[in-house]
Amino acid sequence: MLSDPEVQGLPGTAAPTATALTTDPAAHQARESEVQARIADLENRFGDPNDPANPLGAAGLLAADEAGELPAAGERLLDDVVLNAEFVPTDLGGRLDRLDTLVRVMRQVFRRDVALGLGYGVTSFMAAANVWTAGSEEQRRRVAELLLGGSKVSVAYHELPHGNDFVRNEFRADPVPGGFRLNGRKEVINNADRADAFALFSRTDESPGSRSHSVLLLERDQLDAERFAVLPRYNAVGVRGCRLSGLDFTDCPVPDSTLVGARGQGVELALRSFQITRSAIPSMAVGALDTSLRTVVRFALGRQLYRRPVMEIPHASSTLTGAFLDLLICDSMATVGTRAVHLLPDETSVYAAAVKYLVPKMLTDTMYDLSIVLGARFYVREGEFGLFQKHVRDLPVLSLGHAGSAACQATIIPQLSRLARRAWFQGDEAPQSLFRPREGLPGIPFERLSLASGRDSLSASLVAAADGLPSGSPEELAVQALVMRMLDQLRQLQEDSLNLSPLDRTALASPASFALADRYAVFLAAASVLGVWRGAQGGEDPFLADPAWVAAALHRLARRLGQRPADLPPGCEGRVHEEVLRRFHERRSYDLYDTPLAG
Repeated sequence: MLSDPEVQGLPGTAAPTATALTTDPAAHQARESEVQARIADLENRFGDPNDPANPLGAAGLLAADEAGELPAAGERLLDDVVLNAEFVPTDLGGRLDRLDTLVRVMRQVFRRDVALGLGYGVTSFMAAANVWTAGSEEQRRRVAELLLGGSKVSVAYHELPHGNDFVRNEFRADPVPGGFRLNGRKEVINNADRADAFALFSRTDESPGSRSHSVLLLERDQLDAERFAVLPRYNAVGVRGCRLSGLDFTDCPVPDSTLVGARGQGVELALRSFQITRSAIPSMAVGALDTSLRTVVRFALGRQLYRRPVMEIPHASSTLTGAFLDLLICDSMATVGTRAVHLLPDETSVYAAAVKYLVPKMLTDTMYDLSIVLGARFYVREGEFGLFQKHVRDLPVLSLGHAGSAACQATIIPQLSRLARRAWFQGDEAPQSLFRPREGLPGIPFERLSLASGRDSLSASLVAAADGLPSGSPEELAVQALVMRMLDQLRQLQEDSLNLSPLDRTALASPASFALADRYAVFLAAASVLGVWRGAQGGEDPFLADPAWVAAALHRLARRLGQRPADLPPGCEGRVHEEVLRRFHERRSYDLYDTPLAG
């Protein structure tokens, strides 16, 4: 199968371990206050991106990008706050106890510079996820020690001839007495030149199939320098500051202790670790769209065209409102995906693949829509418009990486017929805590992540909600009608999935199967949006509890499915646009958390 491959303490101080769902309101509020303070500290350290005196403002970030380097001031800042502690579980001395908190912290980095987020630490998190999932106690301890000491760890899946189809990878780790002998090269590896350790996906058996590969954990200073080399750096169009190169080995011996998990378990281990990273990384990137939307709102309010502000032109106003809705859709889906790791670990495989497929695609599409409002300013390469252009170049990289769009669809396709038979319209709905972003979570169950499931609690939540939706206002009636449309889509998806031929349930499927995976991902986005809205009822955020935004979001998703739903009530778009302006003027983030910003 194709696969992808705070009330602050000192920086680096471990947060309280969260191994069970916290029900004590006081403890939960203390935990939330600590997270908010940590985020606020990082945001304030970055400073106002529009301040010309700020070394991490637009000028500094763009200068580093032009030079093909990560901003030195940014790396120093992240060293100072020991950002790597966010990637290390609390039982190993770090701050990683829940994925959605990791995402909230990393959004403050991604909203400034996607390359800094990827190049400084996310690659280390991707590599470490393999070790947290299946590593020995010594390997877990050692990776934690490296990260908390400021080191980088690289993950090496790619070989250019095979791309995301890493089951066909040819890099060899031949078993020999006492260990392995490495031969071959890995390419387009982030931080290959400066990482102190590597998680290396390697062929350990000549036989075809999913048991032919393993993951090895290598430390640079334990490798024979005569048999190991770093390849020349690649120049990239996006994330120019990321140090993309490769690794080349020739008869390089490594000991048995480098094996992560069991021999032949590499594909399974990669797919399990992807369930953690596939939802988390696109969710971090929502921060880049947040900054871009803010840039275009500022432009539309200040730029005069036809003797009035651009914001008063209906097309521009509608585009900005739509971009905000797309951001909320992406955040709802990605938040549900990251929380599902904790609450529904046996179902996360398909949810994570859907997030990794749809969210980067929507982020890229929305950036294009925003660029049309900017017009000629989009081509400016200085200041905040230059940063917008940089985000346009950087975000598409997220659709590639270790798990491209087609690879994510190839994870979904084999599960569609099983879900159609066993889950849709008959399963139990997800717990409400799945949809409440700030609610407590149990710890990350690395050991319970499974490769496939016959359940789909997220879809069941939309089905269960259909009969109990309020219908007192025009906006609520619109929600009700749109949910019924989505249920019709699920019925059609169920029928089409049951009719798939055996070949069309594999990675060699026809384009029609890939289209089914696309439709299913959009349906999961709709279920996430509805769940977040229902979960906000009676909460502290009046906007998220308002039916206007969820009606407008479901309307956009219905159109994405090729439908032509009835026009929304007149008040929907106005209410959402009002929120766009409120958050801009009050310097609040555009995501589900409505977080205070430095600029």
